Amino acid sequence: MYTFTDYYQNTVQLSFDDHPFSRTPKHVWVICRYHNEWLLTHHLRRGLEFPGGKVEEGETSEEAAVREVREETGGVVSYLKYIGQYKVSGKDKIIIKNIYFAEISDVLEHTHYNETKGHVLLQEIPKSIKVDRRFSFIMRDDVLVHSLKQVQKSLQEMK
Repeated sequence: MYTFTDYYQNTVQLSFDDHPFSRTPKHVWVICRYHNEWLLTHHLRRGLEFPGGKVEEGETSEEAAVREVREETGGVVSYLKYIGQYKVSGKDKIIIKNIYFAEISDVLEHTHYNETKGHVLLQEIPKSIKVDRRFSFIMRDDVLVHSLKQVQKSLQEMK
């Protein structure tokens, strides 16, 4: 378990165990790969980030992950793996998110991308991401750093 503060000085707990904070979290975050590139979305207010969002009524977190990727990037998920969960303890509320890794088989063009400008492909995540203002605050804390290590393990297992 990792504990640290995020961009807004909230306490974040991150674990790669099986659902340590909730079996039914209300949020998801999906680290996506498409043809050996990172697939992100360009959120209208926050900037570049991996897709994610709220789990809707009657939907599993896995279904929400697939839907959010499709809505925000046009990405078609061909492989989805749970890799961890994190809990943000803010001043007013607690948010728990499942973290997934997804392989994307295709990116379809949409006329509307729900709060985003659509997909962005990157060959690499910049080493200076924590200070790069093009990226969302969601991408600037240790959740990304530790999650990318888990993704690398998943990619090795897939080979």
